[in-house]
Amino acid sequence: MYWALLKGWMGRWRRSIWRAAVMRSGLLTVLVLTLVLVGLAFGWREHRMGQFAQLKRELSKKPVRDVTVKPGGQDIIQLQRSQMIGGNGPEFLSATLLPGRGMNLLQIKAYLPQKGEVNLLASPTLEEAGRLMTGTGADAAGAMSLKMGAAIEAPWASRIYGTLTPDGQALTAVWRGVHLVLPTDTKDSYGVGGEAAAGGLFLKQTSETVNSSVMPDGGEAQATFHAGDFGGRWPSKTEIATTVAMSGRSIQIKITARNTGTTAEPIGIGWHPRFAILNGHRGQMMLRLPQGLRVEVKDRRTGQLSGKLLPVEGTEYDFTSHGGAKLGALNLDDSFVHLRTGLMENGPVAELRDPENDYGLRITAMTSTIRAMRVYAPLDGSFLSIEPQFNYDDPFGREWAKDEDTGMVVLQPGESTQWRIRLEIFSLSSSQTGHM
Repeated sequence: MYWALLKGWMGRWRRSIWRAAVMRSGLLTVLVLTLVLVGLAFGWREHRMGQFAQLKRELSKKPVRDVTVKPGGQDIIQLQRSQMIGGNGPEFLSATLLPGRGMNLLQIKAYLPQKGEVNLLASPTLEEAGRLMTGTGADAAGAMSLKMGAAIEAPWASRIYGTLTPDGQALTAVWRGVHLVLPTDTKDSYGVGGEAAAGGLFLKQTSETVNSSVMPDGGEAQATFHAGDFGGRWPSKTEIATTVAMSGRSIQIKITARNTGTTAEPIGIGWHPRFAILNGHRGQMMLRLPQGLRVEVKDRRTGQLSGKLLPVEGTEYDFTSHGGAKLGALNLDDSFVHLRTGLMENGPVAELRDPENDYGLRITAMTSTIRAMRVYAPLDGSFLSIEPQFNYDDPFGREWAKDEDTGMVVLQPGESTQWRIRLEIFSLSSSQTGHM
């Protein structure tokens, strides 16, 4: 009984002290405010570190499937991400892909600190692209894909020359005794009309399967194409699988071609991005290319080649220094081969740098099958193309020495080959210029 009385008295004493020391003195209020401020400070720290932004992205972003504009008759895919809060460098924000047009990467949106959100590719709106990509008339062979965005080229990249048919709508090229009849009915994106077959046969191919998914800092899209024998124009049947993965600092593209037919076939794969010159000041743009040789052009009007490979050191075509060189007034429509990988690089590297807007784009060839880089920068153009590809221009041409490997990969039935690149965005004025 005495113990219970003592406990009761002690409890009343503690409560009286709490009321006197805390409740009446305002200490409780101070403690509550302190806890609230600590919580707010922690939340702001996490916010600054981008954790909340990342959570928001995870909860809200989804690859977009557009139901109104369908170039090639199939829904677009848009990979997207939110700008990193507190970030002070350039970032990729979205990539718009057209699985109904051979997975053309129509638009790449990015944030640049000096300009805000921009489209890095010289391409029209989605609505305008849908209007132009009809698959008929001037677009019968898919040529409109070469004039906007970044088209995938297969089963060869760039140009093939041959003997024109009487109507001038096609030419015949010969590979290992097999005659290939290829369309030439439209002017290609390099301005050559009716002289060459350009850009491959994949430009308006529609996909069989499409998958897309959200990733922690962006997204990924995959598409499979059963190209067959490309309308009877290629020796065997081909299946092409594409994967495009975007994050804040890089876009990685992988293309796999597999021979699903019964005979051998040559395969060339390339990518034809038209990077926009944002301020229109072409001459101040900086270009960097890997060490290698330049393919001599015999006839600039037609683009036909001599078969000679020339050194670039000390010439106006020397863009091999670490910082690159200005385009100036040089009208480029040239291929560079025998590419070398620099120290600490994962493959041959090309860069386009825009000093006015403090950003650069870096292309790294991630597979040894990429044997050439073509650069197209017309003097009166608002874009510049840097095209990593398997094959040289005119890979079946007689101008080449017998021991020169012109880059076409020969696939036996059941065999496959892979083309893979990484596109990175970086700041010119910060440490991001280092390789990532």
